[in-house]
Amino acid sequence: MSDTPDTDNAVRAFVDGHGPAFLDDLSEWLRIPSVSADPAHADDVRRSAQWLVAHLTATGFPVAEIWETPGAPAVFAQWPSGDPDAPTVLVYGHHDVQPAARADGWRTDPFDPVIADGRLHARGAADDKGQVLFHTLGVRAHLAATDRGAPAVNLKLLIEGEEESGSPHFPELIQDRADRLACDTVIVSDTGMWSEDTPTVCTGMRGLTDCQIDLHGPDQDIHSGSFGGAVPNPATEAARLAAALHDADRRVAIPGFYDGVVELTDRERELFAELPFDEAAWLRTAHSHGALGEAGYSTLERIWARPTAEVNGIAGGYQGPGGKTIVPSTAQLKLSFRLVAGQDGEKVQAAVRDWVAARLPAGIRHEITFWGATRPCLTPLDHPALQSVVRAMGRAFGQKVRFTREGGSGPAADLQDVLRAPVLFLGISVPSDGWHAPNEKVELDLLMKGAETAAYLWGDLAENGRA
Repeated sequence: MSDTPDTDNAVRAFVDGHGPAFLDDLSEWLRIPSVSADPAHADDVRRSAQWLVAHLTATGFPVAEIWETPGAPAVFAQWPSGDPDAPTVLVYGHHDVQPAARADGWRTDPFDPVIADGRLHARGAADDKGQVLFHTLGVRAHLAATDRGAPAVNLKLLIEGEEESGSPHFPELIQDRADRLACDTVIVSDTGMWSEDTPTVCTGMRGLTDCQIDLHGPDQDIHSGSFGGAVPNPATEAARLAAALHDADRRVAIPGFYDGVVELTDRERELFAELPFDEAAWLRTAHSHGALGEAGYSTLERIWARPTAEVNGIAGGYQGPGGKTIVPSTAQLKLSFRLVAGQDGEKVQAAVRDWVAARLPAGIRHEITFWGATRPCLTPLDHPALQSVVRAMGRAFGQKVRFTREGGSGPAADLQDVLRAPVLFLGISVPSDGWHAPNEKVELDLLMKGAETAAYLWGDLAENGRA
């Protein structure tokens, strides 16, 4: 698609003209309570997938089908370009949603969409049905503005049905279907922007691995007067492990933990510093009374680009009213580790196991249970496909697009790892949308900007997106 005022005007006119019908369709989809975590809604999740297949078919996708998993169904769609040299782009999102009930604090029924004051309120409005569906309006605007019969790229969609349940079957699904999913670029539309007036593109997500450490001392609780100070105490050892997790600079003190970490470049640090970050407001959002973390890094750098270790829970011994003078038999520690590009989750797990074993005294038995590992992902700032996303968003928003990363974790890295394609993030949600919270909403003007961005993106990727 040529970067011309006429093309841009045509895209905007199409999006504006078809916006009301698009919102009607989105509202219809949002009325389906596709809560993947609740077995009682299994039929609703399937109905959501069937609705999306029908909608994609009506949009023009010649291939739109349900992909079964051992859990909830995913949806796959494909629209070939017709150009044998066109790159292939895969869009990822999810159609399942978080649980929601009026009793949780919703002002209206969470599955009865309400439009008011330029916002659409409903569970899934932003996370993620709204951000999935703007692609259907975007591709139609792309075709109308360029007078094409098919997209400028070979366009594929993979819309998962279990993301809100931890994507338990997603890695197996993409490995089994890797041939159908083969692509040059992945676009993830399950993220957001910095704010309503600061459009941003996310360039990476952290990975995650977490564990539970069970410590065993005496075979039963024993008298602290008769035995305390002469036998190992598992609760004390749990506290020692937690205290030893970081050094004086609050770096993770596990040997080998930082092996392979991709360090921030000076340019990335400059770009993060350009963002209008209000630390006091951020602390209020965090319900915290102070910022603290690894020495030498800003708050944004710590949560976006540095690996971390957190004590999620610590337990052991007597917890009832009053005192009980014992050496407890057992204790427990729960830890989580956010990982950044260059780290290997399995190697981190091995390092944690070695560290724990080396620190525990004789007389303390232990077991460590890990719950898998989500990989980190990162796209270099100079990647051509990333620049295509930036240009497309800049055209839609009419202003400079800045860069962020995501401190959380998700399935994007599985796509990058299996498909060997760069992952780019195109999201228009903002922090006030309230993902997973009561009264979730999406800003209607940003939803339309998302469709407009998608309309510009396919032509730009066709011309410039290959590495």
